[in-house]
Amino acid sequence: MNSTNQSLKPLTTEINDNGHLVIGGCDLTELADKYGTPLYVLDEKTLRTICKEYKEAFSKYEKINFLYASKAMMNLSVAKIVASEGFGFDCVSDGELFTVKSAGVDMSKVLLNGNNKSVDELNMAIDYGVGHISVDNFFELSLLNELAAAKNKTVDVLLRITPGIECHTHEYIQTGHLDSKFGFDMTQIDEAISLICEQYKNLNLKGLHAHIGSQIFETNVYNDEIDILVKELARINEKYSLNLSELNIGGGIGVKYTEQDNPPSVFEFADVIVDSINKSVEKYGIEYPTIYIEPGRSIISTACVTLYTVGSSKQVPNATKYVAVNGGMADNPRPSLYQAEYSVQVANKADWTASEKVTVAGRYCESGDILVKDVKLPQVEEGDILCVFNTGAYNYSMSSNYNRVLKPAMVLVKNSQSAIIVKRETLEDLISHDVLTE
Repeated sequence: MNSTNQSLKPLTTEINDNGHLVIGGCDLTELADKYGTPLYVLDEKTLRTICKEYKEAFSKYEKINFLYASKAMMNLSVAKIVASEGFGFDCVSDGELFTVKSAGVDMSKVLLNGNNKSVDELNMAIDYGVGHISVDNFFELSLLNELAAAKNKTVDVLLRITPGIECHTHEYIQTGHLDSKFGFDMTQIDEAISLICEQYKNLNLKGLHAHIGSQIFETNVYNDEIDILVKELARINEKYSLNLSELNIGGGIGVKYTEQDNPPSVFEFADVIVDSINKSVEKYGIEYPTIYIEPGRSIISTACVTLYTVGSSKQVPNATKYVAVNGGMADNPRPSLYQAEYSVQVANKADWTASEKVTVAGRYCESGDILVKDVKLPQVEEGDILCVFNTGAYNYSMSSNYNRVLKPAMVLVKNSQSAIIVKRETLEDLISHDVLTE
């Protein structure tokens, strides 16, 4: 079965009688006129559909929990929608914790993750009563135990480990290989568990956590990950007479940014995970563990597009034609960071024939501020609205005020209705934290 992460565009994408792109029943050209650009447009139906697909795909495994990876995109409305679909949250900062709590999320369904959590973040997690804290290193083990003891509380923890698996993704989004800033090396696990068992009485170890990367297309790597985790769980339980029963296997499956991309479906992913668990449980003779999955990109990416207004253009003699838009690397840094590729369409000329090859350039003062290279589009003119697809994951999350440019607004669309869920920054917002000295 296909799933939403394999779609290049939101599920509600259409072309109306005016030849305009429509998402969620809303004409994108009209949205650009009403709210201005750059503008993130989030389709609620697409977001809810992928959440439902995850639950359906894993329905054959009873002990399953989903934690949305908040770092992909987080705001109050996203938190509320995803929580209403039965998901918990993987958070990596006090800001993400505060956002999900403010949205009314059940904090027992929240995990705090990260390789260098602050004292304030750990205290907040304890005070909020998060379900788990994934402990990343020896320093944090000691610190968390000390903070929990001071509050006379016991904290449920997972031990994050690096299982030594490398995925064929960009090196910056590989997290499970041996030389990584994340987690305990496999050779350090026994020392960590001994400390928890013998000294850190305010930590209650529940299981193991691993995350092997992002934008993964090859599902066989999950066979390796699960075999390693289940084997290690069995070894730990036998050696230390424990009853660890939880495994967080991370997330990471890819999405379709271009026509050439062929990510696995959520259903394929689930089949691999469940089959691997069944085999490993039988192989190593343990009870079926409770499994946590942390999808982020595959949940939010396809549901969102970004709209830009075309400004200037430049034809380099015998070379590239550049078309500039009023956004770029500050609202989508991924092409500059990861050489990420995107698909684009002219929203107000959606039914026109592509007639020229152009490179879409951003407005920022960097030569590397290029959104899309060598794309075939209809003849593009000043004032046209460009729609870049699949911009839900990491675009707004990684946005900045580079060049002191204001961050864009975000709207939610559903049933031909639109509503602001993130306001556009104002110039007053921009200087609101500046302090003018004497």
